[in-house]
Amino acid sequence: MLAKAMELKRELQKLVKAIVDEDDINLGAIDRAQQMFCALKELKVKKSLSSSKVHPHHHDTASEEIPEEFKCPLSKELMRDPVIVASGQTYDRLFIQKWLKAGNRTCPQTQQVLTHINLTPNSLIREMILLWCKNHGIELPEPVQYSDEDVLTEVDRSHFLSLLGKMSTTLSAQKEAAKELRQLTKKMPSFRALFGESLDAIPQLLSPLSQCKSRSDVHLDLQEDLITTLLNLSIHDNNKKLVAETPIVLPILMDALRSGTIETRSNAAATLFTLSALDSNKALIGKSDALKPLIDLLDEGHPLALKDVASAIFNLCIIHENKSRAVRDGAVRVILKKIMNGMHVDELLSILAMLSTNQKAIEEMGEIGAVPCLLRIIRETSCARNKENCIAILYTICFGDRSKWKEMRLEESTYGTISQLAQNGTSRAKRKASGILNRLNRAINCTHTA
Repeated sequence: MLAKAMELKRELQKLVKAIVDEDDINLGAIDRAQQMFCALKELKVKKSLSSSKVHPHHHDTASEEIPEEFKCPLSKELMRDPVIVASGQTYDRLFIQKWLKAGNRTCPQTQQVLTHINLTPNSLIREMILLWCKNHGIELPEPVQYSDEDVLTEVDRSHFLSLLGKMSTTLSAQKEAAKELRQLTKKMPSFRALFGESLDAIPQLLSPLSQCKSRSDVHLDLQEDLITTLLNLSIHDNNKKLVAETPIVLPILMDALRSGTIETRSNAAATLFTLSALDSNKALIGKSDALKPLIDLLDEGHPLALKDVASAIFNLCIIHENKSRAVRDGAVRVILKKIMNGMHVDELLSILAMLSTNQKAIEEMGEIGAVPCLLRIIRETSCARNKENCIAILYTICFGDRSKWKEMRLEESTYGTISQLAQNGTSRAKRKASGILNRLNRAINCTHTA
């Protein structure tokens, strides 16, 4: 156990160094580091359990409290089949699968966006749970098998084809079929999977929209049902590549972002976010110029759409070429305006920090008054992540534009903002703040010497 702990610590040390040394956000390294932290914690618990003296035939389970580490955070019950998600957190397979099946793509505990939805068996925790159960005379039930697919009959398949067939008939039949497909793909994963069995299914579904010659020809309620159906079937992992690579899909989604009900526009953004879970789709969506309508919708600022839009932009900008596209399409100005107005500051600061590796973005931030805004957030927020993002952006701005040092000196002399962060911030925030302070001190010393 000691050798295993040392091995984990060495690996963790390498990962942390890689994360700290890179100015960009290395999501893969962060995921692996979180898994290392969890594994170390589990080793500690296992050591404590093995050293405790518990009578092996103790049966009074009511008087024995289940260790928190053995409870699923979702069910609050003893885990039968513990698995690790991309954030490094452990859940019981049955309950995290239900969470993911409902369309959620964040970690329930940390709210971190999951970079993938693969579930890795946590063998260590399972062994510890089995040991604990044995010591307490408890028989751990077998894991419940959860099927992501419902059983389909031939009647179901015929009904599915019938609904798709109605998309080429009358308007009233199209609306009726679209509404039913929206409900079926929401409730039944099997109907989502059916779309992946035929290359013609998605074009058939969207044919009422693809055949419209102008936006005025689009029936808003029909558009809303079809876009929402597209969102539902995109949740199915096996459909993501097929949906994004179907030629008519991205143009229709971009039209939906620009027009339609606010629910249609929000769901179009959510669809792009869901599809962008695949790196190949991130590139494809970026090349289709989908960032511009997303940024325009963000600029409008409708509360119902903001979170989905911000999530889609963040996911897309993970790859380098989409950062340049977002900057070109006006993301910096729009995001800073929203931040200055106090709207979705957490999410938008994360995007701004990601964009700060782009030189044009940094120049634009300096021109439109980002420095005083970011300094004010550091002073006023209690969120460590927001402080870290702000100082990281400021570090890049100031080292790229000497004219901003005057503002930094005034801030430090008036409030001591940067030195406080250098003492009390996250490790990355401390490093960035110290770098700024060293530069300020060198400038002061040079002035005194002259």
